[in-house]
Amino acid sequence: MKKENYNLKISIRNWAEGDRPREKMLQKGKKALSDAELMAILIGSGNKEKSAVELSKEVLEYVGNDLIALSKMSIPAFIRFKGIGEAKAITIAAALELGRRRRSAESLSKAKITGSNDAFEMMSEFLLDLNHEEFWIVILNRANKVVRKLQVSEGGFSGTVADPKKIFVAALENHASAIILCHNHPSGNLQPSAADKKLTQKLADAGKLMDLPVLDHIIFGEENYYSFADQGLL
Repeated sequence: MKKENYNLKISIRNWAEGDRPREKMLQKGKKALSDAELMAILIGSGNKEKSAVELSKEVLEYVGNDLIALSKMSIPAFIRFKGIGEAKAITIAAALELGRRRRSAESLSKAKITGSNDAFEMMSEFLLDLNHEEFWIVILNRANKVVRKLQVSEGGFSGTVADPKKIFVAALENHASAIILCHNHPSGNLQPSAADKKLTQKLADAGKLMDLPVLDHIIFGEENYYSFADQGLL
């Protein structure tokens, strides 16, 4: 009698129909799928040792099942996994980017800034899921409607340099009536550093002299934020 190889991996196409990610989504809806099953749909197929779902679980385990960390992965990082080539890596990265842009699309109706959350939602597209620091300003008119969003500087993981002169020149050139400062902390730590506090105070003082108030300084972490104005520091 021929000995069967019970270690042979079974392809997804041979699974029960209700267990296949695509069929499961059609029958039960997208919310019924796990993160690994959703990702498996993007990957399409696994490798000789692992199905697409098992391969997806491997990738998710690599980032500690943290979707925020997953969204920060580069295309070369995905390609390191056996069974994920350049085309599959690009597909995953594109899907994650669409998810990030959705937040920005939802905020288009909030062109007027009424509080820190409005500014956070509007700038999330630019400042979430980055592996380096960036500093931006939001330029507002007298009705607190957004005129422009401008990147002031870009740095490394631990910091970036924001030049006060450059900030106010950009604000004046765009006829700003007020500005909001924004930068991210790639570490996810929302607490402002001593340098953050010093810069904020310096800009706020200069803004008062120029009749160009700094309404807030928002630090972006991972899906959350710290507002100087909300904390009574402006």
